[in-house]
Amino acid sequence: MDDSSIDAARTLADPVRRRLYEYVAQSGEVGRAQAAEALGIQRTLAAHHLDRLADAGLLEVSLRKVSGREGPGSGRPAKLYRRSAGELSLHLPPRDYELAAHVLAEAVERHGAEESLHAAAREEGRRIGAGHRGEPLDELLRARGYEPGEGVEDGAGDGAVRLRNCPFHTLARAFPPLACGLNLELLRGMLEGRGEDGERARMDARPDRCCVVISKNNER
Repeated sequence: MDDSSIDAARTLADPVRRRLYEYVAQSGEVGRAQAAEALGIQRTLAAHHLDRLADAGLLEVSLRKVSGREGPGSGRPAKLYRRSAGELSLHLPPRDYELAAHVLAEAVERHGAEESLHAAAREEGRRIGAGHRGEPLDELLRARGYEPGEGVEDGAGDGAVRLRNCPFHTLARAFPPLACGLNLELLRGMLEGRGEDGERARMDARPDRCCVVISKNNER
């Protein structure tokens, strides 16, 4: 456990900062005024807490003009915040589950046990889904770390729910086919366990998103 994880935990202990962090994570990218309006607080207070979250490594900051205009009179660039791509963990005493996951993934690849892994993932997904029947899909996905946001749909208009976060990000970087296959089967199992028609998971890898999308219609 390093100091950055402790600093992040201390930062999120403040209820306003925690609400701001959750709002930014669900929204994708927001400005100070937008965050202040969403939480019903003053813009200066929102700016203070957003900057504290950025200092703790929980948010990333970019400067961009949001008016759509360029040149003189177009206004100053706005400060925009999005969830950091880095991962922080806090365990007392320290635990290293990530190392265990990487060792297990290496063993699965060496022995060609991907089929067994995917079958186990689908079975676990069914168990999770069966325990959340009737629960809104976005709530279930958010609780598992996928961050679907509100009404996130593909720009092509196919009704596919795009997931902003991969819960297995570091594992997927080291073992892409293995981790993405596990992720796909886990989500397929969750949807099966929910027992609702018209929800299908399929692979559609894109930068900065989960490799799986979920369709809410009858198309594959």
